[in-house]
Amino acid sequence: MKKYAVLCVISLCLAMIAAPVFANGQKEQAASSSGNVTLTWWHNGTADPLKGVWQKVADDYHAAHPNVTITPVPIQNEQFNTKMPLALQSNDPPDIYQQWGGGQLATQIKSGKVADITNYVSSWIGELGGSVKGWQVNGKQYGIPFDLHIVGFWYRKDLFAKAGISAPPKTMDELNADVVKLKAAGIAPIAIGSKDRWPDAFYWEYFAVREASTAVLQKAMDTQDLSAPAFIKAGEDMQKFLDSKPFQEGFLGTPAQQGAGSSAGLVANGKAAMELQGDWDLSVMTGLTTDKDLASKLGWFPFPQVAGGAGDPTTTLGGGDGFSVTTKNAAAGADFLKYISSPAVQKMLVENNIASIPVNPAATSSISNPVVQSVAAYSGAASFIQTYFDIALPTNPGQALDSAVADFFAGQGTPQSVAESVAKANQ
Repeated sequence: MKKYAVLCVISLCLAMIAAPVFANGQKEQAASSSGNVTLTWWHNGTADPLKGVWQKVADDYHAAHPNVTITPVPIQNEQFNTKMPLALQSNDPPDIYQQWGGGQLATQIKSGKVADITNYVSSWIGELGGSVKGWQVNGKQYGIPFDLHIVGFWYRKDLFAKAGISAPPKTMDELNADVVKLKAAGIAPIAIGSKDRWPDAFYWEYFAVREASTAVLQKAMDTQDLSAPAFIKAGEDMQKFLDSKPFQEGFLGTPAQQGAGSSAGLVANGKAAMELQGDWDLSVMTGLTTDKDLASKLGWFPFPQVAGGAGDPTTTLGGGDGFSVTTKNAAAGADFLKYISSPAVQKMLVENNIASIPVNPAATSSISNPVVQSVAAYSGAASFIQTYFDIALPTNPGQALDSAVADFFAGQGTPQSVAESVAKANQ
């Protein structure tokens, strides 16, 4: 899923007065010191705390830049895959919108509506480090991340203790044994939101990360070819895991993040012991329970090692959240992204449990939750972070992968079907 210092008005005005002409021939209609502009901002903060924090960011920016009004439009995370392609085909796409980079971004820029903001951000983007490359296509910057993510298991320490589990598992054999213990204690071992399909993919992708070397992973993303033996073995691992029935009853109809009955809500309210999710899950769970002591009951551990796998044990699965701007008001939009990336807003995101791992290193010191500190430390020590497969791949192969894995979870598929679906989507 997924969450400042006051900036100089003069620099924004000068950039907007320049009104560059883009490659598609569309002249930017940015605000100037004598004109007003309203920027429509699509983000995935549909519930507090993220929704409220993003509103404050928009209001604070407007207070510092009275001629620029930001209009936030919260959109459910899962709807972006359908809404954004349609919006980019229209004559009125949002000025700023949620962006995860990778092959999905490369697909979107073909519309001619996504702005190349390289020149607008060149003076400050270096402060954010190498993570910004995930929002580049052919060396040009088409978006800015506001946080970084890794995927792992969030778990209830109290429920583990109830089941007699003294430490989180480090291997799949240990995880399988813990599933048995939790069932014996009458506790749903693992919650998953399979209704939204993408959470299923985390399992197949992590089995792939554990089975495949870094070189094999990188080659597969470059060639969009998942036929290597390691990926077939990942399917076999997943089938074996599914056969152990580790998930809650009715998991195929459970949403991931919407309501107390979602997979995140089940963990938040003590109805399930753990969930494989991104580091943002703490923020999501906080909004789905009345338990004020939830954070103290949660722990985190990385996806366990798979016996015999060729993957580097310190490789992890992750990505990040960010935003792109469209060509109509690119200069104003890029300046707003600078604001989101500044230390003050980054610290606010951390302090509200929205950004577990801020993109601006200056905000890292704001992480106070010891569990989140361990997540950030694990991320920093990772030898390689494999971007979510559905984001690293172009849109069609990525969506085909998610669908194939979801079908697999529903009992329709084989260990070979994921690779076959990606290959078919490339035809």
